[in-house]
Amino acid sequence: MSAVTISNVKKAYGAAQIIHGVDVDIEDGEFVILVGPSGCGKSTLLRMIAGLEDISGGEISIGGRVVNTLQPKDRDIAMVFQNYALYPQMTVAQNMGFALELAGAKRAEIDRKVGEAAQILGLQPLLGRKPAQLSGGQRQRVAMGRAIVRDPKVFLFDEPLSNLDAKLRVKMRAEIKALHQRLKTTIVYVTHDQIEAMTMADKIVVLQGGKVEQIGTPLELYDRPQNIFVAGFLGSPAMNFLEGRMEPGAQPALLLSDGTRIALAKAPRAGSGAGVTMGIRPEDITVGDDGVAATVTVVEPTGSETHVAVTVAGRELTWVARQRVELIPGQQVGLSFKSPSVHFFDTSSGRRFEA
Repeated sequence: MSAVTISNVKKAYGAAQIIHGVDVDIEDGEFVILVGPSGCGKSTLLRMIAGLEDISGGEISIGGRVVNTLQPKDRDIAMVFQNYALYPQMTVAQNMGFALELAGAKRAEIDRKVGEAAQILGLQPLLGRKPAQLSGGQRQRVAMGRAIVRDPKVFLFDEPLSNLDAKLRVKMRAEIKALHQRLKTTIVYVTHDQIEAMTMADKIVVLQGGKVEQIGTPLELYDRPQNIFVAGFLGSPAMNFLEGRMEPGAQPALLLSDGTRIALAKAPRAGSGAGVTMGIRPEDITVGDDGVAATVTVVEPTGSETHVAVTVAGRELTWVARQRVELIPGQQVGLSFKSPSVHFFDTSSGRRFEA
């Protein structure tokens, strides 16, 4: 079993509290991604799992064994770093087998495990090369191969794709996901890229300021964000937000501060007079003759869809049109916000209102 349990874990540097009592349960064989903006504590948390950072409070267990005081080499984990950390004087095969050599493994076992990992990752033709002769993607595969040969209970990835170009990142995302499906080993993966998190994870842990904002599957977080931060962090382009108050009456509507009335398909269960922030994803906005007046400011065709920046009552919003549209800056359009996928949040607390 290779489950990882993080229980009320804290990290402080002197008086500065970095991690504030984090609780996360990672099941055996699960692919869990820690995601959040820079400085949220995700890499620090990963390094505490690895044993590279001391724990100020709480408990971390791997496979049912508390590892708080164990050295990294005794935790049965393997870590893949952002900068690959390959030995430049060694060949690919030597890099992949070096940890086994240090552990005193026999040459036949090292060769067998390196060969198996090389076959999984398509590295057989490169085993005799040195890192300087490899591309960024090939170096990353070597780093993963070095982790695979150790047959660890848990793989830890610390922003492994951030040094790659956009096209190669897409390819490597698919390779890492396929690797997990093949090996079925527990993976804890850190990234600031929410697209990586959405496309790769079984479960996402969203962190901000050293605290867990929400845990769930990618679609759970996308469809039912529990607060404004999660709603705005996940999704590209980001969710649009409009602040106002619910207008009383039979037809649900959000009344903005300048008097603009936005008709809605449903209303939140908000307290009387509560400030309401409506969130709507760019792809859920539609065009209608009875829609709210909006002015086009920027048009960005992407091929399969068009991203349109508009102003509504002086507020900047993004609308994604799935169909081809002919628009020019300054043009007036009517936008409808009646999608059943609209979200509502308490403006003061940021917490989700149910509709």
